Amino acid sequence: CWFWRCFGDFRMSIITKMKQDIYIRIKAFDCSLLEKCIREFIDQLKQFNADLSGPIALPRKDSKFTVNRSPHVDKKSREQFEMRISKRLIIVHNPTSTMMKMLADLSFSAGVEVDLKVKEVNI
Repeated sequence: CWFWRCFGDFRMSIITKMKQDIYIRIKAFDCSLLEKCIREFIDQLKQFNADLSGPIALPRKDSKFTVNRSPHVDKKSREQFEMRISKRLIIVHNPTSTMMKMLADLSFSAGVEVDLKVKEVNI
């Protein structure tokens, strides 16, 4: 068909257009430390007029551990410990190279884990 011969390349260029997003996942045991870290991230990104989504609260992971208080006699005497990991997600749409460098160079306090992922999305 003449239509596809004339406009086939244009159609392919529309299909292959890509958009980048940075997914920043932040984890911490202490919720107040997590919120402080998120504020720092958002303040840094707003200096570049970044298009942000979030912070999005992700499900908290709770782990419970039960241990014996005494290793010898008292089997019924036990202690329980709980570990809670809070998570948040920030999405940066269409980042620039200076934003990427700034995000790679940021450092945070101990107890905070930051995971950066770059995803390409078709428009």
